[in-house]
Amino acid sequence: MHGLAVFSPDRWYEIFDTIRRNKLRTFLTALSVAWGIFMLVILLAAGNGLRNSVAHDFRDDAVNSLWIWAGQTSLPHEGHPIGRAVQFTNRDYQRIRDTVPGVERITGRFFLRGNLVVSRGSKNTSFDVRACHPDHRFLEKTVVTRGRFLDDIDQAERRKVAVIGADVARFLFEEDEDPLGHWITINNIQYLVIGLFEDEGGEDEQRKIYIPIATAQMAYGGADAIHQLMFTVGDASAEESKAIEAIVRDSLAEEHEFDPEDKRALRIRNNVQSFQDINAVFDAIELFVWFIGAGTIVAGIVGVSNIMLISVKERTKEIGVRKALGATAGAIVGQILQESIFLTAVAGYMGMVAGIGLIELFLRYAPEIDFMRNPEVDLRVVTIATVILVISGALAGYVPARRAARVDPVVALRDE
Repeated sequence: MHGLAVFSPDRWYEIFDTIRRNKLRTFLTALSVAWGIFMLVILLAAGNGLRNSVAHDFRDDAVNSLWIWAGQTSLPHEGHPIGRAVQFTNRDYQRIRDTVPGVERITGRFFLRGNLVVSRGSKNTSFDVRACHPDHRFLEKTVVTRGRFLDDIDQAERRKVAVIGADVARFLFEEDEDPLGHWITINNIQYLVIGLFEDEGGEDEQRKIYIPIATAQMAYGGADAIHQLMFTVGDASAEESKAIEAIVRDSLAEEHEFDPEDKRALRIRNNVQSFQDINAVFDAIELFVWFIGAGTIVAGIVGVSNIMLISVKERTKEIGVRKALGATAGAIVGQILQESIFLTAVAGYMGMVAGIGLIELFLRYAPEIDFMRNPEVDLRVVTIATVILVISGALAGYVPARRAARVDPVVALRDE
């Protein structure tokens, strides 16, 4: 019978009559509950947008990588003066690849100086040309769409071959023309196109050309110089990557005779550590968001509990009459709980819909913002939070309901 009472028209009439007689109080209480869910949705979406923005910044590079730049010494070491330039060579590449544990994929970079003119027939313009080792594609997340990337034979034989980006191909070749097997000229030296690639880094990354580092060293007077070293460390943790970083620093310091503590002589960007640190910050932000959201929701629940206590107090005589006429304690409790759950569920649902609606409007009409990318919210998480809110609303209404159930009909009928 109690289960069927939920659908009783008389019970729903009493609920709506109570709401109608206390419009302002009910509205403010419902607003506080809806606001709690609304703010939770917005804060969660904002946190996801910030996290997505950082992930977007890392999309072009392997997050399990270390990047190394040579600099100038700033500390004296074994009689050597400060201000000496540190210059990487092929020997350093071999040393790290063969002796440092944990190194997975490694590449060097040789920077071609000056304005490089790339041409084919009557078409010519400037493109960024990167001279590197075959493993470079794993560091930059280069996706080969046609042909192949550079390989060890290209490197060993110093072949004049090139892998070109999608934008380079569109500029130098006709739409129906296959670039593979054709020659392009880079600063008066011809290179055979062996592959096409795309890159998640966007248009700028797709306006690049890759050639073997050994070829560039020979063709452009680089001898055995390398300007930058980069390598991945597999699934190494942040602590393990820091240990690898220390080994590399000590090894290069020994090779080039500088103090291992000299940070200006060698600059290392540890993406593993950086990515973990950033994720830790966003985990803390997410925890803070849940704390603020939960606090706002709790405030709404307290409001529901208070309004139900006041409602019970105002209806003491009515409850006494009902009990005198035979209403059971369970019926009284059910009435109060149903009112509490209804108020909380409606307000929570409205807050959830308003929050999701605002996010959808932002995604559709707001201009793209670099620090706030795709601020979506997991609908399952929000739904679970709303369900918890409704359950909390039931618990909030239980105390007033039990109080109403214990009302003595005689005392209630004397109440003024």
